[in-house]
Amino acid sequence: MTHPHRPRTRAEERIAELDTSAEALTTQIQDLRQQLEAAQQEAADSKQGWQRTAADFANYRRRTEQDREASLGLANEALLAKTLAIVDDFDRAVTNVPEELQGNGWVEGVVAIDRKLDALLSSEGLTPIETEGKPFDPHEHEAVVQEERTDVPDGTVVAELQRGYRIRDRVLRPAMVVVARNSTNNNEPTNTNHPGSQSGGIN
Repeated sequence: MTHPHRPRTRAEERIAELDTSAEALTTQIQDLRQQLEAAQQEAADSKQGWQRTAADFANYRRRTEQDREASLGLANEALLAKTLAIVDDFDRAVTNVPEELQGNGWVEGVVAIDRKLDALLSSEGLTPIETEGKPFDPHEHEAVVQEERTDVPDGTVVAELQRGYRIRDRVLRPAMVVVARNSTNNNEPTNTNHPGSQSGGIN
């Protein structure tokens, strides 16, 4: 039994100060609930912020990768376009081999190199543009000469002067061609000069 005159300990004083009424307990519970909700909202906001940051970073990385691939693609196309001049030289050499050199070992080596160059272009997605017998297409063909012809429809490509190439779904280099012209359908004078005497395009 506690002596009535013994001073209370600090713990007993704190217990005595506690308000244990139903109203006080309800208020404390409401305060704790509000604190919990605030903490949960803060956590949710932090999570959303992190998710947005992660999404932004993923988008940035994807755009960077796309830009890198596009840059590499353009550089690759530029290199291939320059390579076409060498391919043209080999094609002309193979096409114009003198008859007395047919079967010559050195010539056969040049022919083999030409085939390898064609295979390289094909592996990089390049395909030759069709020309002879096709209707002139200003998107794929560059007309450098018009030739009076009545055996084919007006505007038909009748000869290829320089091969054109398409890379995947785009024209890398248009083909230089000779185009038939039927004076019965076109009253303008016909130009039959040497290739290169007239700039590309059909009037």
